[in-house]
Amino acid sequence: MDVRRAGERYPGGDAESGIESWHAFSFGPHYDPGNLRFGAVIACNEERLAPGAGFDEHSHSHTEIVTWVIEGELTHRDSAGHETRVRPGDVQRLSSAAGVRHVERNDGSSPLTFLQMWLAPRNPGGVPSYEIIPGIADSTPYAVPAAGAMLHVRRLAAGERTAVPDAAYVYVHVVHGQVALAGQALGPGDAARITGTPGLQALAEAPAELLMWEMGA
Repeated sequence: MDVRRAGERYPGGDAESGIESWHAFSFGPHYDPGNLRFGAVIACNEERLAPGAGFDEHSHSHTEIVTWVIEGELTHRDSAGHETRVRPGDVQRLSSAAGVRHVERNDGSSPLTFLQMWLAPRNPGGVPSYEIIPGIADSTPYAVPAAGAMLHVRRLAAGERTAVPDAAYVYVHVVHGQVALAGQALGPGDAARITGTPGLQALAEAPAELLMWEMGA
């Protein structure tokens, strides 16, 4: 198990434009050949947008993009005609496939923080697609078949345990709270990259929210 702390992430964004970014993997000018991906995950970016700030229209291709809002409300618009508001508890997936353009903004009056995870598809290309699952229930898995991955959302009360999936690769990200995992204490923004370690459990030492990616070889 490889633990990566929130404070070790690469900083980014544009402070003058109201954008603050924290990258868990090699990203943009922060090139790290030893930190390019884990399983299917190639990016895990925490984005903080001030009211009125956002990312103007930009393109993606050959990437499965899953977004999880931590606080605030995200406005999404894309070149396929989708326009939605993404709120805490919603799962948003944009399959960029052969190519799509989109806009992401904070059109609200409160700060927005969201986590965006990029996964590499097993077969590039295809037709772009979009999906949003409003208010996904605790313990309900969300499949991203194109990347051979399954997202598990867990919201734990203090003292509650959850099994960590047994898989070739498991990526655990702490959104809120404090969690004990295999003798390590994890807090908000911390992540664990797990390979070949079955039977693990996470214990919430305070009320916690976890995102766990289960991925095949």
